[in-house]
Amino acid sequence: MILFTNDDGIDAPGLAALCQSGESGGDGVVIAPATHQSGVSHRVTVWDESIRVNKRENGAFAVHGTPADCVRLGLTHLLPQTTWVLSGINEGGNLGADLYMSGTVAAAREAAFLGMSAIAVSQYIKKRGPLDWGQASRWTTEVLRDLMGRARIPRTFWNVNLPHLESESAMPEVVFCEPCRQPMPMEYDIDGEHYRYTGVYGNRVSDTGADVEVCFSGKIAVSLIHL
Repeated sequence: MILFTNDDGIDAPGLAALCQSGESGGDGVVIAPATHQSGVSHRVTVWDESIRVNKRENGAFAVHGTPADCVRLGLTHLLPQTTWVLSGINEGGNLGADLYMSGTVAAAREAAFLGMSAIAVSQYIKKRGPLDWGQASRWTTEVLRDLMGRARIPRTFWNVNLPHLESESAMPEVVFCEPCRQPMPMEYDIDGEHYRYTGVYGNRVSDTGADVEVCFSGKIAVSLIHL
């Protein structure tokens, strides 16, 4: 049984695309944030706060919490028969340093902490150009078929990033690579007491052969992440 989640929210098109991709891997249930949770990293709801969960008519669970909350509740209460956690498809890349900020990746990381097989999938976006979610789903299907057929390595999870290519593009080359270790661009606009981040994602510095370089060059970057 597959647990599908994300950080863009339960109604995001990327999640629908991932569910399509994961159908070949078996039955699944969506347990995803009720609202947009991008950039929340591995935050969880604890102590005095409760987490409201709404079950929809289609069997999906809308969780008023974070992606990590979704995985925790899913594996312990809502879907304890889970065998795989698939998170995504994120609208935007999760490359290199993004791993530490992404709610999408945090969901897969939480699953790995709890002993579950997990994959995070993200769609890199160039500054201009629409996203073809159907194409992203088709590519993801091929990648999942490979990764879900491999023997599980304890205390790891997979991080997948799709390049942003034109519609009707052929399946890109899949490259297994390490995450980039370089920092994000540190640029801010300052207006009095207000600071607005203005770093350009596409101007990132990359380690040679790392995920940023691979994905930016039009290939699918796949990284095995160790806890």
